[in-house]
Amino acid sequence: MSEWVDVAPAGAIAPNQCVIADVDGIAVAVFNIDGEFFAIEDQCSHEASELADGEIDGDTITCPTHGAQFSLKSGEALSAPAYEPIATFPVRVEKGIVQVRDDRWD
Repeated sequence: MSEWVDVAPAGAIAPNQCVIADVDGIAVAVFNIDGEFFAIEDQCSHEASELADGEIDGDTITCPTHGAQFSLKSGEALSAPAYEPIATFPVRVEKGIVQVRDDRWD
């Protein structure tokens, strides 16, 4: 089973903002959406662009390169030009610290 990686204190990630964490060599964007935390691989499934700088609307992020939209909760591709989902990761807050792990290979 993969290990939990400390990202940041929960209060350090402002609402509708994100921080990038290195999780086993993967760039993971961790978002605070109205006090709930979500984590996605910081890579668009359409053309490998970084997503963290995209526009957030509710629990949807728009890729800043070509405008594809994804659900931050499920990773589902919501609009073209992306058709494949993006990876999501489990997130928890432990003793005030946001943690994430890559459980894809567990």
